[in-house]
Amino acid sequence: MPITLTRLDPTGEDHDALVDFLTRNEFPFHVNHRWTREAVETSTAGGAFRDEDNDSFWLDHEEHGRIGFLRLEDLGEDSPLFDLRLDAPFRNRGLGADVLRAVSMHVFTTLPRVTRFEGQTREDNVAMRKIFLRCGWVKEAHYRESWPVDGGRPLASVAYAVLRRDWETGRTTPLVWDDLPG
Repeated sequence: MPITLTRLDPTGEDHDALVDFLTRNEFPFHVNHRWTREAVETSTAGGAFRDEDNDSFWLDHEEHGRIGFLRLEDLGEDSPLFDLRLDAPFRNRGLGADVLRAVSMHVFTTLPRVTRFEGQTREDNVAMRKIFLRCGWVKEAHYRESWPVDGGRPLASVAYAVLRRDWETGRTTPLVWDDLPG
């Protein structure tokens, strides 16, 4: 696998690199699309990057080096989520599917109680939505007008997930949308 997850220490040796990464990049498809140093410091102090419910990793590519950052959230639950942020020079280069596969492998091989792994994105993040589908994830929700947008009307948040059994077998369990009788 060309992607390695390298656990980072947000309050120690990786602190300055994390601040640099988050503040020098803009993340147009995230609610918090522009980080300030103060916001990173506050989030770090509050445990957002590492505590009993969150953990953070650098995304290292075997050829390109460090390409991004990943935070796992809700680790105390059976169905954690992730926050993925690629460094600007590595976006739109076809790396997303490899990243999602590496993250899924990490979650399902290191967190035995996890039965489902979830990700959400904005409706207009078409590239990420296609990556979810390419990697066998299933669209489970379309939350209309739930994603705040600075200076604009809210967009839909679209949720995708992969079940452990689907990840293990490589088969996708279909979702039945219309399950109520007439």
